[in-house]
Amino acid sequence: MSQRDHPGVVLPPPLIYFGFLAIGWGLHVWLKGPDLGLTLEFRRGLAIGLIIVGLLLDGMAAGLFRRWATAVEPWKPSTTLVTDGPFRFSRNPIYVGFAITYVGLAVAMDSWFALGLLFPCLLAVDRFVIAREERYLGAKFGAAYQAYCARVRRWL
Repeated sequence: MSQRDHPGVVLPPPLIYFGFLAIGWGLHVWLKGPDLGLTLEFRRGLAIGLIIVGLLLDGMAAGLFRRWATAVEPWKPSTTLVTDGPFRFSRNPIYVGFAITYVGLAVAMDSWFALGLLFPCLLAVDRFVIAREERYLGAKFGAAYQAYCARVRRWL
């Protein structure tokens, strides 16, 4: 492992999600993109539900990091490998929560463009954030991390 004790993530992941969401919203407004075709009541309920689920998942996962006294922020050192709670089902439940929240916000915006940019957003997070985190955690926690990766999927 290098001298630095962090994954070397350059951009905070929430900024990546909000950046893609903002670009999608901007394209929607600029190009007068098509609406999702949902009634206002259904769209509002769906958006609120998705946002709540995403934020709850994020809060639960971040709370476990705090309980185990390890950093949530990917530019700080990890002191413990957290594998319980939602980390039993996904190695990246916070990023899954961000994605669910993103979908909720895109639905609230009534924007196909914002919704359509979710896949490139997830690809960017996967390549530029998760890949760095995984190299770092593998070097830091060795066999324990490799065993965890063998049991639990990256996303879902």
